[in-house]
Amino acid sequence: MTDGRPARSRPPRLGHADVTASVDERHWRVLLRTLRATFTSDSYLLLVEFAGAVTELAQELHHHPELHLRWGRVTVTTTSHDARGLTERDVELAERVSVIAEEMGLVPTAPRMSVQEVAIDALDIAAVWPFWAAVLGYDAHVEEHDGELDVELVDPDGLGPAYWFQQMDAPRPQRNRIHLDVTVGHDEAEPRIAAALEAGGRLVSDAAAPAFWVLADPEGNEACVCTWQGRPTA
Repeated sequence: MTDGRPARSRPPRLGHADVTASVDERHWRVLLRTLRATFTSDSYLLLVEFAGAVTELAQELHHHPELHLRWGRVTVTTTSHDARGLTERDVELAERVSVIAEEMGLVPTAPRMSVQEVAIDALDIAAVWPFWAAVLGYDAHVEEHDGELDVELVDPDGLGPAYWFQQMDAPRPQRNRIHLDVTVGHDEAEPRIAAALEAGGRLVSDAAAPAFWVLADPEGNEACVCTWQGRPTA
């Protein structure tokens, strides 16, 4: 028994650089494993109309993005869940959403977009992550790469930030073991870092840039500003 949709094999993932080069840079940014655009208008009715047009497009393509409609803006986020990343389906959807937005006269706000993750440093990830999955009520995606455990906890409703676990080699009692990862568009990282430094923060390390920069507030609490660039899967 089928639901009427054509059968498809799992599509190959695309590199983040290829995706970035293929979509309208005024609208879209790669953030983690998603492609996101936010469009604004003073007309709420126009935004509702736009969301409806995107919904019809999604039905046509059999590929359904997340839509977040609120006063003044609509955010469209697409990813290929079966591939756990971005594919040609996402690029096609993004290209056609851009055409709809252009025809309706909506204004993009790409540089301001960001996605947050909470990173938990752990000596024994396998022992730690089940507690956090249970207490948060999150779904767990567990993989192993090169002998290391890769665990991501995600909100089943898609509203809260994701949690992931970073392997520690030794205890670090002198430093916090939970920090925020703020993923931004590749062209927003330097302005975001500059604003944080001007606001009293300090740069802890840029050794892994442009994948991420480690920053700290005046009391030493840490946050990483991250982009897709400089990562093995990008």
